[in-house]
Amino acid sequence: MQSKDFIELEDKFGAHNYHPLPVVLAKGEGVYLWDVEGKKYFDFLSAYSAVNQGHCHPKIINAMIEQAKTLTLTSRAFYNNCLGPYEKYITEYFGYDKILPMNSGAEADETALKLCRRWAYDKKGIAENEAKIIVCLGNFHGRTITVISMSNDPDSYKGFGPYTPGFVKIPYNDLDELEKALQDPTVAGFLVEPMQG
Repeated sequence: MQSKDFIELEDKFGAHNYHPLPVVLAKGEGVYLWDVEGKKYFDFLSAYSAVNQGHCHPKIINAMIEQAKTLTLTSRAFYNNCLGPYEKYITEYFGYDKILPMNSGAEADETALKLCRRWAYDKKGIAENEAKIIVCLGNFHGRTITVISMSNDPDSYKGFGPYTPGFVKIPYNDLDELEKALQDPTVAGFLVEPMQG
């Protein structure tokens, strides 16, 4: 099959929630990608930075194989022999008290929002359902309902309402607006991407 055939299949049978470039990737190694016709590319996207270590890194592949041979997955209904040592290492490395590992950026953002709100109600004394989170315009934190509720990009949020309330949107890199927004006693947190893309 050629690129056009794979594109036609996705167009016919897949949901149209993405609009990819007309390149059909077949394999990757290090910083390179190849399409189904064998054309070689540099991977400057790195799966939205999820593959910063490069494609098919032998050390990572071997670790995945060894783990899959040992134990595929444990739910949080059980303890396991890897999580505690990992949490100890990361907290000591960064000087944190505790960590809560996540699987994706959107999940991390959702959990951070929950932590901010819970802290606001339990510790700061904000009335239930009144906590606000400051976010910056031009953000992209993912595609969940709550995350798109922070967006000012119609391509991200249009047609998915009603939206999650409780967000104060300010311009990115505007310290005066941030200072002004922080005067609100119901502010529970500030979520910002250090690099806008």
